[in-house]
Amino acid sequence: MNTSGSAAGMATSSSGGIRIGGGGIVAGGGSSDGGGGKRSWPSTTSVSASGKRIQREMAELNMDPPPDCSAGPKGDNLYHWVATLIGPSGTPYHGGIFFLDITFPSDYPFKPPKVVSKTRIYHCNIDSSGNVSLDILKDNWSPALTISKINPLFLVLPTCT
Repeated sequence: MNTSGSAAGMATSSSGGIRIGGGGIVAGGGSSDGGGGKRSWPSTTSVSASGKRIQREMAELNMDPPPDCSAGPKGDNLYHWVATLIGPSGTPYHGGIFFLDITFPSDYPFKPPKVVSKTRIYHCNIDSSGNVSLDILKDNWSPALTISKINPLFLVLPTCT
């Protein structure tokens, strides 16, 4: 991934993992199809409980995608997602494009996903290595939370000074 040096952390990605658009979230990437094709996974009868939960969350994101945000599996790994966020208006991040890696543990949703910002950004909840540190991703995690509820949160939190 290449990043350019604007204040908003504008970046481009060559991974092709997901796409934001009128059609919602399209999971793809890494393959020779350029990331434009929809992925499918084995029937839920052959997937673990955590895999079923992740598949359900992916389906919910496809049905009702959050504004200016998309997320989906990177390649064929259901437990490793790539997310793209567009900085909301009225914030210092307005117009910026932000890429996140989301890794789900095998005991998800009982343990939170690990979220890492791949776009260099100044934010009090993101360390110099890109690790997103939010209470809801640690002590305040609840299995009732979903990836669509936590994905855009770090951009709309108060700006750090």
